[in-house]
Amino acid sequence: MTLSELYPALDELPQKERDRLAGALHSWKVANGAIVFDERDPCRGFPFLFEGAIRVVKPAPNGRELPLYDVLPGESCIISVGCLLGKASYQARGYAVGATTIGLLPLETFERLLAHAPFRRFVFATFSERLAELMQLVEEIAFRKLDARLAARLLGRGRHVHLTHQQLADELGTVREMVSRLLKGFADQGFVRLARNEIEILDPAGLRRIADL
Repeated sequence: MTLSELYPALDELPQKERDRLAGALHSWKVANGAIVFDERDPCRGFPFLFEGAIRVVKPAPNGRELPLYDVLPGESCIISVGCLLGKASYQARGYAVGATTIGLLPLETFERLLAHAPFRRFVFATFSERLAELMQLVEEIAFRKLDARLAARLLGRGRHVHLTHQQLADELGTVREMVSRLLKGFADQGFVRLARNEIEILDPAGLRRIADL
């Protein structure tokens, strides 16, 4: 898809500014799993995503990572926006999920486009949406029990969930041993059946009671 198809707000810009944006955009492909940006890296520009995804995480000194959000085509990254607006370094890590194509808009062009209301609305609407998601994540971690969060993660993925205990732990921002212990408890209650790299959902209603959905 083209840039304007993915980011229709750009069509509201004057033609001169659309041409300027297209001329300034630097695109490159990133392999699955490659780090796109890391903590304390300088922010090089405003990203547009054409294909693939960028998973943004907060790494801890012990090697664990707390997933914050995924950036998909047509979306943008508030960590990058915050760095650009504050002239600061990245405070998180982003890596490619699948083969990913990114277009990077230099800071000078980004600041020029902010003078135009359509681009400004797009940037701050994205910022607002992502901030609401992050507040929900903080609320979950701070106030919701881990067993309820795990049950909610398992629901809505079909009968067979093809995730390892480590992957679930990464999603929940906890350790694998805790997830394994909780899953064994779910299995003992007949809610799930555990297999290698797979969790079969036997009693979704029971999981919903735990998740309080």
